[in-house]
Amino acid sequence: MKVVALISGGKDSCYNMMQCVAAGHQIVALANLRPANTDELDSYMYQTVGHQVIELFAEAMDLPLYRRTIQGSSLETSRNYRKTEGDEVEDLYELLHLVKEREGVEAVSVGAILSDYQRVRVENICLRLDLQPLAYLWRRDQDSLLSEMISSGLHAVLIKVAAFGLDPEKHLGKPLADMEPYLKQLSEKYGVHVCGEGGEYETLTLDCPLFKKKIVIDAAETVIHSADAFAPVGYLRFTEMHTESKDVRTLLLMSWILLCFL
Repeated sequence: MKVVALISGGKDSCYNMMQCVAAGHQIVALANLRPANTDELDSYMYQTVGHQVIELFAEAMDLPLYRRTIQGSSLETSRNYRKTEGDEVEDLYELLHLVKEREGVEAVSVGAILSDYQRVRVENICLRLDLQPLAYLWRRDQDSLLSEMISSGLHAVLIKVAAFGLDPEKHLGKPLADMEPYLKQLSEKYGVHVCGEGGEYETLTLDCPLFKKKIVIDAAETVIHSADAFAPVGYLRFTEMHTESKDVRTLLLMSWILLCFL
């Protein structure tokens, strides 16, 4: 099927794209919802931290990118979503409606792992637009999923932390691969979700086997949102970034890794 991939910039949306390709689908477009005049939106639905980098994903994958500014808010928060004027979910409906009209997509790649709130709302939109949701990460064991992502050639870094044991000054910008042992340690001790499904952290993908170019961060600044003594909240604001061509050896290695999924 022809697929539009919902991307936040994080590891989950990118890895689900890899699973779509492994299943024989074709990613033909990318779609993203961004906040207006802020670094991060307090949203039940969308990861918006790191949104400054999203334009580079289109360059990295050589695909069209469709973006829409989030105009709504979380109004209809009941278990079963119903179409609600002014809800942030309707921004996603309008975005995917446009992509379907222009690209003729049949399915949507969704990197959801655990959130029923998100699943119900994406399924509602897909039903209304006659699109097939593709969520290959849904309800996967998070320990094994994290290890699988890292071994797949996906390179991501932490860009937000908000949990006991995670420190903005120490852990922001750290590669996910380097953080894996510590995240699993925090999970065993304190019940932290190793994939960040409890909002413990957010990531930015800088490279993966689907990228024709890699993303390079040139400059960023740390923003402390909450200086809590036990679980400080902080994130990275990116100010300079670019894409960079991969060398032939890297491209061949990434292609081989991707073929292992097919």
